[in-house]
Amino acid sequence: MSTEEETQIIEKAKQGDPRAISKLVDEYAPVIFRFSYSICRNQDRAEHATQETFLSILKKLDQFDNRSKFSTWLYTIVSNHCLMLARSEKTRRTVSLDDEENTIPEIPIDHWQHDPGAAVESADLKEHLDAAIDKLAPDYKVIFVLRDIEGLSTEEVANITNLSIPAVKSRLHRARAFLRNELSPIFSEQES
Repeated sequence: MSTEEETQIIEKAKQGDPRAISKLVDEYAPVIFRFSYSICRNQDRAEHATQETFLSILKKLDQFDNRSKFSTWLYTIVSNHCLMLARSEKTRRTVSLDDEENTIPEIPIDHWQHDPGAAVESADLKEHLDAAIDKLAPDYKVIFVLRDIEGLSTEEVANITNLSIPAVKSRLHRARAFLRNELSPIFSEQES
């Protein structure tokens, strides 16, 4: 959908047009669910966060003022819902990265690009990566997913999370370092 078309649909949705609202839901539900799932790591929680996000959007759509991209506004809302959901589930185990050392070596993955067994190893790596991401504290997970999975710029992530650019970079660095640390033993096994 073009920016102009999106703007028109948003204006109609603000006026209560059910077709415009439906169009926004159809357009953004997959994006919101994918992001929610990346953060929540559970289908039920991701569906809950997606529903809550759309309820918030319907209640607050009149507050969207076109100063930022609509997708940025959506990511802000869904990030908040995912963080609230994560904070309400205090029994989940996460790791704080505030005290992590930043001297973790880089993981060499270049050799997989030419290996005939890359598909099998890649699936195994994805499973380990998913488990490692699940261990991230929610505040770090949101930053990592927005920046490295969703591919948003550091500035966009800062706007979505209401953090400074240096804070985003710091959390992203710590999240990446934690994930490298978690995955290093797997790469050591692969090389043996």
